[in-house]
Amino acid sequence: MGMFVFLPLVLPLTAWPIARLAEQRLHPRTATRLLTAVAAVMALCSSVCLALVMVVGTAQLPGNPLPDGWSDPEVRAAVPYDEVVGKAAIPALCAVVMASARALWRHGRVRRRAHRALAGLPGTEVAVLPDDVPYAYALPGGRRDRVVVTTGLLDRLAPAERRALFAHERAHLTARHHRFLLAVRLAALANPFLRPLRTAVSFTAERWADEAAARAVGSRRAVATAIGKAALVSRGTPVATLAGLAAPGPVPRRVAALLGPAPAVRTWPSVFTSVGLAAWAAAAGTAVSAMSSANAAVTMFLILRAATPL
Repeated sequence: MGMFVFLPLVLPLTAWPIARLAEQRLHPRTATRLLTAVAAVMALCSSVCLALVMVVGTAQLPGNPLPDGWSDPEVRAAVPYDEVVGKAAIPALCAVVMASARALWRHGRVRRRAHRALAGLPGTEVAVLPDDVPYAYALPGGRRDRVVVTTGLLDRLAPAERRALFAHERAHLTARHHRFLLAVRLAALANPFLRPLRTAVSFTAERWADEAAARAVGSRRAVATAIGKAALVSRGTPVATLAGLAAPGPVPRRVAALLGPAPAVRTWPSVFTSVGLAAWAAAAGTAVSAMSSANAAVTMFLILRAATPL
């Protein structure tokens, strides 16, 4: 196993170039799917390797419940620097598990509270709340997906901008953007090197909904105006894993993109471009991460099986 067990912990660095270039050069739909897949695989691989390193560290703690053979020199030799890294992996993995559990709990709590707050309203696709505080967001789940918007925001938008708002939020629900946002958030908690991908997906998911809304209403300028107005007055969404028109982020870049031509739809960039090279580098890093974690897991399993008394 050797040093290969540590590779998945640092290989997310290979995805940094594509995280930046995908925002600018790829279609938002392609960028969102690509970056989320890379982040999810790399986070899983790094968590597996962190757990494998933790096993070696835990086996050396006094009073641990593991078999005595797991602390043999042959097992410890499978992971370099096991005395330091193995024990450091214990609190690191505990922190990852606790942070991920907290993020999932908060995501579920906010959704449950939002659905309970809408229980007395008609079961329509759009829930309009009589509230002077301007905000809007897409609420998935429950009996049906719903768009939540307040009168405080609707009063500040023109009729065309309202149609853009509803089209944007429906696009979030149709494409299940909350799943992408939650996946990259958990990935960034599992490995801090994946935070640039989380930031990029937060942007590309909004751009994806922007383009869908522009096609639905037939006016890119109306969507751009609605985004600008909502960003100036809205307080955003109740949690980062729920999407909304005025989600925090580079709103001027979204507006500028809508005032320009629509992005070209391309499933995979050419390798002879900067974004193509970055995409292939991220794909290679993801493949190496998967192979390294699989190799480390199989090797550790065989070593522990041999060291465990029958």
